[in-house]
Amino acid sequence: MNLPNKLTILRVILIPVFLVVLLSDFIPGPLNRYIAIAIFIIASLTDMLDGHIARSRNLVTNFGKFMDPLADKLLVSAAMIAMVEMGSLPSWVVIIIISREFAITGFRILAIEANKVIAASWWGKIKTTTQMIMIIYLLIGLKGFVFQAIGGFLIALATLFTIISGVDYIVKNIEVLKG
Repeated sequence: MNLPNKLTILRVILIPVFLVVLLSDFIPGPLNRYIAIAIFIIASLTDMLDGHIARSRNLVTNFGKFMDPLADKLLVSAAMIAMVEMGSLPSWVVIIIISREFAITGFRILAIEANKVIAASWWGKIKTTTQMIMIIYLLIGLKGFVFQAIGGFLIALATLFTIISGVDYIVKNIEVLKG
């Protein structure tokens, strides 16, 4: 259990903590939202940090290859589902993003069965980054036309990069489907 894998596990552990803080009222006023944002940012930063450490120190493991993207999907999906409940994000956006994640996860399973390793692409990294920025911005909950327009733009951008990265992933690895 190396440091990058511990960071990945920390990210998974932070998910229920983030949700409890965000969705409960035991912390007064908007403070719970700001604490939840801080937890989400810390969890998001572990994503960048664990990958950097794993690559720079040659600590890449099969556990990390599997759990790191899964931890990202769990964190982002949990946040977005909570945001639908809070009225901060339209459900159709969450459906598109989570559907892409399920499809690509299934695609990865097929690739593993074909003994093919599929590296993460820049589109996937951009997708994850834009999703996390969108979540943080929307959780801040700024009011007013300009702030809502920026939120709408970030939602559109995250959705667009989600679709592009999914199409790119499949197109570049279509031979996996051909068996």
